[in-house]
Amino acid sequence: MTSHGDAELVLNRRPFGSWLLGPADQSTRMLRIRLRVLMTTFSIGTNLIGAAVVFVLAVFVLPGPPLSDELQHIEAIGVPAYFLLALIVGVVWSSRVALRYTAWVDEDRAATRKEQISTLRLPLRLTVIEAVLWMVATIAFTAVTVVIQPENALRIAVTIFDGMIVTCAVSYLLTEFALRPVAARALADAAPPRRLLAFGLKARVVLFWAAGSATPVAGLMLAAILALIDGTVSATRLSVMILALGIVAIGMGWLLILLSARSVVAPVRSVRNALTLIGEGELNIRIPVFDGTELGSLQAGFNRMAAGLRERERIREVFGKYVGPEVVREALTSDRLGGEERFVAVLFVDLVGSTKLAAERPPVEVVQLLNRFFAIVVDEVAREGGFVNKFAGDASLAIFGAPAELIDPAGAALRAGRALSRRLSAELPEATAGIGVTAGIVVAGTVGDVRRLEYTVIGDPVNEAARLSELAKGTPSRLIASMSAVEDAGPTEGAHWQPGDRVTVRGRSEPTQLASPRPADGGDPRRTASPS
Repeated sequence: MTSHGDAELVLNRRPFGSWLLGPADQSTRMLRIRLRVLMTTFSIGTNLIGAAVVFVLAVFVLPGPPLSDELQHIEAIGVPAYFLLALIVGVVWSSRVALRYTAWVDEDRAATRKEQISTLRLPLRLTVIEAVLWMVATIAFTAVTVVIQPENALRIAVTIFDGMIVTCAVSYLLTEFALRPVAARALADAAPPRRLLAFGLKARVVLFWAAGSATPVAGLMLAAILALIDGTVSATRLSVMILALGIVAIGMGWLLILLSARSVVAPVRSVRNALTLIGEGELNIRIPVFDGTELGSLQAGFNRMAAGLRERERIREVFGKYVGPEVVREALTSDRLGGEERFVAVLFVDLVGSTKLAAERPPVEVVQLLNRFFAIVVDEVAREGGFVNKFAGDASLAIFGAPAELIDPAGAALRAGRALSRRLSAELPEATAGIGVTAGIVVAGTVGDVRRLEYTVIGDPVNEAARLSELAKGTPSRLIASMSAVEDAGPTEGAHWQPGDRVTVRGRSEPTQLASPRPADGGDPRRTASPS
């Protein structure tokens, strides 16, 4: 299992699947140097592999008469000379083609649609250059053999042609590997178009099967046919042919399968590692899209998914600022917002003399004062697990126990009320507020129209809390609760309150017994000792 740290390492230091390709933010100059070194190294390596295949097939596998002295002399000089010449021509030719189709990289701009296609087809174009040079060798050396020793012409043609197939297959994979950073820049703002490359995943698998398995087996069959035609091949010679061709088949098959598997695994691994980070909660993830096949579409699809998750999270955060994170959470995880009876505690806080403040102060100062006031309200309500349901001008309604359930909603509201009384007195002396707290059964749910909904609570406790806040404006502590809320709270919180008068508040027919914080507490909810 990939750890969080390992996934970050792969994404940050090996975004293209290998440290050889460098970081995603490397400079254009460093990218050019790295690309030139890798392309030259891979070109030399793949051609050496092809030459080795030709040597093994010519010497140990395909039967035929020994080469004449003249032909041996020509090949002893001509083969190394052509190899060096073709290598130089191939490197120069490939470099010019690569620079031509990636000129937009040096111009430090985004690739156009046409340049994206040309960049992703560049491995195929460079492989064609290799094929052309090998085909020239096949035709040239076969023609010389036909003139000097015709009986060996087929043998020479087959060996060089097999070497060409192996070289081109390995070259394609390595070139595609080296060009991943360039492909990533080309696809930085777009997904790979459909039918973009000559080789998709299916065609690639078939091609590399043909190069790594079918070609050696075809060579073995051809060797058998030539041995039957020759009629003089000994058992020892036949054994050597089979062993040599078996080594070539195993070696080339292993190399091509390894390179092909790496080309498939690298994009999949980048997506897997990014998914690990997504699972850890890290949404600010974007992986480079460096593959032009269906795997590139997978990488681009992941980036679109991650962008959607980031957008959803941002909407959730912004939405939560307006309706409260509790409402957002309940709306996304349950269907209980339609309306239900709940036992909740209600806290209503209202500024004293807000009309006078608005008349005496500039609007900017009034807004700043209200924001400081509401910041304290939100802070203390959230600390106790409550939900600020409304900001009504200079007043605020907070609910405890809906939409998220609380074990002791009344105790939480009473603690929040005492904390508000203390903090508003200490931190906002230029403005005072009345705070009312009560508890009871309400209907909690969404109201409005399908085009615009609002979560709220409706019931007598809401009206009662608002009336208690009006009464609280004339008390020293600026805080009044109903005694029923104190009785519903836990004993620890209840010990901080004392009963008061019975008052019939405006809009209610039944009297309410009031409760106020004990003077010994100083309105501080963080004091837990009971008064003596």
